[in-house]
Amino acid sequence: MRPVYPHPLIAREGWPFLAAAIAAAVLAAWLAGWWSAPLWLAALFVLQFFRDPPRVVPEDPRAVVSAADGRVVAVEKARDPWLGRDALKVSVFMNVFNVHSNRAPVEGVVKQRWYHAGRFLNAALDKASLENERNALWLRTPGGQDVTCVQIAGLIARRILCYVDAGAELKRGQRFGFIRFGSRVDHYLPLDAEVKAAIGDKVYAAESVLAKLAGHG
Repeated sequence: MRPVYPHPLIAREGWPFLAAAIAAAVLAAWLAGWWSAPLWLAALFVLQFFRDPPRVVPEDPRAVVSAADGRVVAVEKARDPWLGRDALKVSVFMNVFNVHSNRAPVEGVVKQRWYHAGRFLNAALDKASLENERNALWLRTPGGQDVTCVQIAGLIARRILCYVDAGAELKRGQRFGFIRFGSRVDHYLPLDAEVKAAIGDKVYAAESVLAKLAGHG
């Protein structure tokens, strides 16, 4: 599927940070010349952190794509605390150098959204799924499959942004949120899903297939 991309290459969440970083660097360059170099490096970091490139989404209706860029840190059977069911959990850890836009893992309707305040533990740890600040979406596909996608704050992350609520209809790979400065996303899938990801895999939001749902999705 060709990317349908309504946002510029720099995520809108980053515009104030980038503007402030560039302004500080320009002012420092005017006042101190080459001593402003650290501020220019900081501006470059902000630029790379808030980049938001277009993605090509797989057309397979059964595909569950990663909701985030990063590395797979968990593939296991687990209890989905949001829907109260046994599920397959695939977790992706984002460091500060990954793209932090979050994309819908499946096409579907948002049945419910939950937000819980919490701690800010290292998002690579398993207990971050239950103890950190988090925002969860319950998605139901056109084929009636339930997928839970959970944005989790990390050690440095202090802001989870989610732009959809119950009733919203999402296309696979559609942008729905953003997490600032390092975090994690958990995907809870039906037990009969066919997992394609493995621990250690590097994945890309909207493009990398984590699993395939049973039936015709």
